[in-house]
Amino acid sequence: MPSTTWADAQGLCTFVDASPSPFHVCATVSMLLTGNGFTELHETDSWPGEPGRYFLVRGGSLIAWSTEGLGRTAPFRIVGGHTDSPNLRVKQHPDLSSAGWQLVGLEPYGGAWLNSWLDRDLGISGRLSVRAGNTIEEKLVRVDEPILRVPQLAIHLSEDRKGVHLDPQRHLNGVWGVGSERRSFIDFVADRAEVPADAVLGWELMTHDLAPSALVGTEQDLVSAPRLDNQGTCYAGTQALLAAAENPGDRVPVLALFDHEEVGSMSDRGAFSDLLSTVLERIVLGRGGGREEFLQTMAGSICASGDMAHATHPNYPDRHEPAHHIAVNGGPVLKVNQNLRYATDAAGAGAFALACDQAGVPLQRYVHRADLPCGSTIGPITASRTGLSTVDVGAAQLGMHSARELMGARDVRAYSDALAAFLTPTA
Repeated sequence: MPSTTWADAQGLCTFVDASPSPFHVCATVSMLLTGNGFTELHETDSWPGEPGRYFLVRGGSLIAWSTEGLGRTAPFRIVGGHTDSPNLRVKQHPDLSSAGWQLVGLEPYGGAWLNSWLDRDLGISGRLSVRAGNTIEEKLVRVDEPILRVPQLAIHLSEDRKGVHLDPQRHLNGVWGVGSERRSFIDFVADRAEVPADAVLGWELMTHDLAPSALVGTEQDLVSAPRLDNQGTCYAGTQALLAAAENPGDRVPVLALFDHEEVGSMSDRGAFSDLLSTVLERIVLGRGGGREEFLQTMAGSICASGDMAHATHPNYPDRHEPAHHIAVNGGPVLKVNQNLRYATDAAGAGAFALACDQAGVPLQRYVHRADLPCGSTIGPITASRTGLSTVDVGAAQLGMHSARELMGARDVRAYSDALAAFLTPTA
């Protein structure tokens, strides 16, 4: 069956390389949306009542939707995901020195697989809060220079030559020079951002691996990249929304990308916030509906919580549920957990299975080993906060939470096509 979206593996690589932080993810998605007829709205403004294509950004989160050709009580079809990924982030007093080395104080964000960050050339990205007279402006910053490196301990200095245990307080500071006189890292970042150092009032800065994303393998059928969890969904979801906007059905297609999933979503812009429910209500109210119409609309709506899934690891097959083999390039993954670490129930499973069938892509079903703790997603949070029927889905990968991850190249389009079919189901 021909693809319904423009998604492909090289497009994912370009997307990831353009988006080293959640704020850059939102900027990248915003550019794609604007180029396809979407208009940015602001929460402090009145919203237009006429149908159209719109999006808004709150920090590192973004919600986009299209109401073209639809009535005011048309139910929502939502694809959710998250913009953040585990990494090492800059502390508030970052300037350190030790044994004649200049260091930058770093701390883990989320469940970063710490060993994978050692001995990599690291850049810096994020945003600055900058004084502009009596106001404060936000400034995106990205330094794609090999300025930081977290050095591994030599094997000869390890107690048993089998590896070291990394203390996140002591062993993850980044080297960025030598000498005994401390330098100001924030002054350096301000210079690269072309703002006065004394105007910088706050920052959210994080490291990123400078090695570009690539198609690998003799057949180039694999994608090697940082932040596939969960920029794989951010890219596929964006392409799905663009396709849905061009081929509208009888539901309002929505893309909801949240920051802070990797640390529990408890923020002003995380999935635990009021962001999604507020936007959905304003969509209904802005088109002349009332509270009753909003509640009716929500009752008929459904959300696909998109996050990456664990492919069966060839070197550790025993770490997986034996009856649930998950293959890269094997199609989208439906994720089920009886203890609701995933939100999938029978109704949601049916909706996504039907979408995969309509998109002409295979469906895989994932269950975590019962004797291992299972990770979670925005799915259970979204379901409990909004009352929306929610299904957890994803694309298969290896190396989740590593600084460098691996997925199937063919899964990029299959995943996006399935999400597009979910947004615009065929009657």
